[in-house]
Amino acid sequence: MLTEWFLGLRRRLHGMSHVWYHIGLVSVSATIAMLLPYSAQWFLTYWELVKNEKVYLVLAEIAVAVVLIVFLNFLGRSVRDARLAKSARGAGLVHVFPGGRRVSPARITSLIQDHGFPRHLMIIGSTGGTFVDPEGDLHQVLKHCLEAKILLLNPISENARVRAQSILHPDITLERLMAHTKASIDFLKILRVAQKKVTLKFYSDDPNVKLAILGDHIWLQHYHTNLDIQDMPMYAFKYNPKEHGLYTIFYQHFVETWEYLETPEYDLETDDLVYRWEDGTEKRRVPFSWAGVPQLASPQVLANAVPSQNDVVGMEMPVPAI
Repeated sequence: MLTEWFLGLRRRLHGMSHVWYHIGLVSVSATIAMLLPYSAQWFLTYWELVKNEKVYLVLAEIAVAVVLIVFLNFLGRSVRDARLAKSARGAGLVHVFPGGRRVSPARITSLIQDHGFPRHLMIIGSTGGTFVDPEGDLHQVLKHCLEAKILLLNPISENARVRAQSILHPDITLERLMAHTKASIDFLKILRVAQKKVTLKFYSDDPNVKLAILGDHIWLQHYHTNLDIQDMPMYAFKYNPKEHGLYTIFYQHFVETWEYLETPEYDLETDDLVYRWEDGTEKRRVPFSWAGVPQLASPQVLANAVPSQNDVVGMEMPVPAI
């Protein structure tokens, strides 16, 4: 509750940022105007004292040279940064956050929620832990969006086994990865009971990117071969119809993976993998078994879940992401 209040206050203050900017600019301008007569008087007094003293003159020249060097270096860096910023805008890049949790998760969550309410949501992930974890970036967005299309790594595919073996952590195994995926599916089932339009599909390729499409924004992280996803930087791209930046490329990647005929849909009611023809009609069903997979989600939470949006919004499922 306190976190939601803080995020709401942060959004309201951010909306007033332009007002504070103009107030600060007027205040600084008025202060400079008031100090100009005193500054001129001080400069003339100082000049009368040092104009015949060679040592003071040399020190003044050195000070002026240092100020000029610092200013010119700052000006040169500003020009380079402006060119780099122009290139970033052309690519559609609007945010970059370093990995290793060096940025407040609340700040990232606030930005994602600003982009995600109440639009359609499209996700590519590994196990879905990001939206199952109540503290995850996409948890609130998924519960409030109008429609969600989610692509997760097929937990029984060869690439899932390779992914589990490549992460250098003793607790990460194929069974653990499957348990995270099952917890995500249980969470999506609760949303479906609450009349949320959710569609889940499994892809079998090697996971390359963790992708969330929120309207005209895309949030992206790269799956490293043997590093946790939380150690990787996060990027945000915005759709720009004039520049045709990277947003279009990543959006097309999601659409192609989603519409690929060998990407089966997971039936949240029957636990079957459904393959379809090009026209969308059902081709065949393959039963999917979760026998032997440990339960990560709280059984009490799942048992108490009822088909109500309020209950879905208030539930807790502490499942970490992989």
